Order: sequence, then structure tokens, then C-alpha cells
Amino acid sequence: MTTTLSVDIGSPIPLGTHKRDGGINFALFSRHATRVWLELFAGPEETTPSAILELDPSIHHTGDIWHIRVKGIAEGQLYAFRAHGPYRPQQGHRFNRNILLLDPYAMALQGTSRWDFKKARGYNLRSSLKDLSYSKEDNAGHSPKCLIVDGGFDWQGDRPLKLHWSDTIIYETHVRGLTIHPPSAFNHPGTFLGVIEKIPYFKQLGATALELMPVQEFNQDELERLN
Repeated sequence: MTTTLSVDIGSPIPLGTHKRDGGINFALFSRHATRVWLELFAGPEETTPSAILELDPSIHHTGDIWHIRVKGIAEGQLYAFRAHGPYRPQQGHRFNRNILLLDPYAMALQGTSRWDFKKARGYNLRSSLKDLSYSKEDNAGHSPKCLIVDGGFDWQGDRPLKLHWSDTIIYETHVRGLTIHPPSAFNHPGTFLGVIEKIPYFKQLGATALELMPVQEFNQDELERLN
């Protein structure tokens, strides 16, 4: 990374990444971690980070929140975490520094095509100890990276319709499932743009509002099915 980075304590709130005082603030919850590293990547396929920033627990740790502010980065930066702590599976603790950790508050991910959940486990699948074992394999090459994005949106003076509840018809749908099937014949199947293409249909039905089912990134190859 050619850009000069500078760091300071940062803030424990809000969680995730946010612009703050000329930098990007990172805040991550972990009650039992003893060490935390923030890793920055130049591309989603990279296995070696362009910068590794270890958070000092004496200043970058407030309650259960680890936090740091980094200057010299902006939207479009890729990142992930690593954490060290107890590895006691019987008690639910599986800290493993070899495993790249995604920010649960990340607004977007890049590199999902190489997302391998088997590599993300902290234990060795080939070990006779099964899930009580400890994996020494680094999974950076098999994991997506978190993407810093600008969460702002210009509503351009838009205002709610202020319809009475008795005049409100809500259409609940899943973004991907609404248009993903080929018979839908949309230009952007399974995407937000596909939902926009359906707006004339919603209006024809008389719907006045859309309620989207939970929207989050997921590994579409997470479940293995036998054909």
C-alpha cells in the first residue's frame, strides 16, 4: 500500500465502518478476544494483506468493543479481521488467528465467488478429533473481503405517501426470489434492478408499498445438495 496510513484510538460506536474525522472508524464486538488485527487488502483475490494493524487492547478496547480509526483509506477499501483468544470448543470458544473474519456489519463483500465455508472453520476436517481439532490453514484465499461503502443516499426531496393504513396495501417479497427464475424474463434477474423492473406490475396490482424480506449477503453455495 503506497498511501501513508495513520491510526488513532477511534470510537466504539457505531459498530461497523463509518467516516469519522477524516478517516474510517472500525468497531467490532468481541467479548472474549485477547488480540485483534485489522487487515487491509488491495483486491478480493489477494491472500496477503497490504497492511496489518494490530489493535492495542489498552487503548483500542472499550468494554466488549474493539475500535480503531484509520486515515489514508476511503470507500472502496477491502478489509477483514483476525482475532486471538481461547480455543475451547467445549465452551463455545473457537478463536483461531489463521481464519479471516468478516465484519458482521459490513455493507458489502467482494470475492464471494471463492467463498468456501469448509476453509472458514477453525478446525481440521481431516483430523480424527473432528471439530475439537485446531486448523493451521490460512483461509484468506478462500474468503471474500469486506468492502467499505458510502451508506448515504440522496432522497432528492422525496416524501412518504402518508397513506392511511386502511388504504395501504403492502407487498412482501424476497429480492432474489422475485425475479431469479428464467420465466420472469427480466433484464436483471435476482437483483434490486429486477425489483425496479417489477414496479409497473406492483402498481397494476394496487400495491402501495414493498416490504423486503431480510437483505444480507450470503454464500449461495453454502448448502450442498445431491442431484
